[in-house]
Amino acid sequence: MGIHRLLELHDLAKEDGRKYTRKRFQYQQLVAEKGRHFVGIVGARGTGKTVLLRQFAVEQSDAFYLSADTLDQGDDAWSHIRKLNEQFGFRTFLLDEVHFLPDPSALLKRLYDFMDIRILFSSSVALAMRASAHDLSRRVRLITLHGFSFREYLFFTQGISLPSLDFGQITARNWSPEHLRAGQFFNGYLQGGLLPFSLQEPEPLGFLESIIEKVIIKDIPSVIRLVVDELESIRRLFRFVGRSGVDGINYSSLSRNIGITKYKAEQYVDCLERAFILHRVFPAGTNVLREPKILMTPPTRLIFRDVDDAVGGLREDFFVEALKQAGIRLQYLKSTRGAKTPDYLIEDASSTLAVEIGGPGKGREQFKGVQIDRKIVFVHSPAPEKDRLPLFLLGYLS
Repeated sequence: MGIHRLLELHDLAKEDGRKYTRKRFQYQQLVAEKGRHFVGIVGARGTGKTVLLRQFAVEQSDAFYLSADTLDQGDDAWSHIRKLNEQFGFRTFLLDEVHFLPDPSALLKRLYDFMDIRILFSSSVALAMRASAHDLSRRVRLITLHGFSFREYLFFTQGISLPSLDFGQITARNWSPEHLRAGQFFNGYLQGGLLPFSLQEPEPLGFLESIIEKVIIKDIPSVIRLVVDELESIRRLFRFVGRSGVDGINYSSLSRNIGITKYKAEQYVDCLERAFILHRVFPAGTNVLREPKILMTPPTRLIFRDVDDAVGGLREDFFVEALKQAGIRLQYLKSTRGAKTPDYLIEDASSTLAVEIGGPGKGREQFKGVQIDRKIVFVHSPAPEKDRLPLFLLGYLS
């Protein structure tokens, strides 16, 4: 492809970027990045990585947008970037869908070592790019672009701009009336609004199902060696998690029900987690043999079950997603004798917090006999009560 065609595509990308007046919250993080390292944006397909780069191209005069999937076979990305830098003065290159290049790690290393430029790149194949970042060592810093937090969803769909809340503010009930009033939109968020492409897609769950199939047939085989039959095993594992309740889903139950080894169950779950489809929450305690609890990224569970049937698992999916987006470490609690315990444990430098998740009628029965500093119940309800807080408040953490 000629250099002038690349310039035309760059101008078209900027024109498209101007259509999007609102920006993902991570945009400011990109702008603020300084230093010699390159920056990679990874995340599930459909989270808005391309739009983010195109918006960056609009606002940064020295930035050039180049989508790797538009290059002709045999095109030399290195030569194009060098020419655009030397002849046209571009110093920042926005490489979209970089995994389409024959050897993206080698290209990024060469650019870092031999050219004085800045690189921001994106990839929908998050699995492969995490491996590349490890290979590239200090040269690359990855930023994960998740789905919308509830706070971001309100900003994009309702034009409501609210400050974030930290966990201490939430548990101390230090929020504004506006934070509570916006809770009326939580059910819409939970049932598909978390997906950024839901802004344009009237049937986001069908689109999500197609994305996950691409992950299984394209992304996962690109990072682990599989035989053909294993793809169907991964599909069956994914379906089993989606159709089951959240309790008791671990490597052992997957092994028994799918007919695979525990090693394979762990390998498949690890890949699906790194592709932002599943979550693993490991148990509290020092027994390394205890297996993680396996949940789904919301609203994935709704592919298999309707809302009324799936809502219990969906609440826990949201809880785990919200805390992981905020970088808060959590574990799940499980009695060795099968007695009821709170769902999760959160530890910080000063205290330990036990958390129970449930519907409007959820009480504090699970806390009986539990010796923990603080205990709290998050319920799927629109307003706080004496000893219970609305679950949606956790959507303001990020």
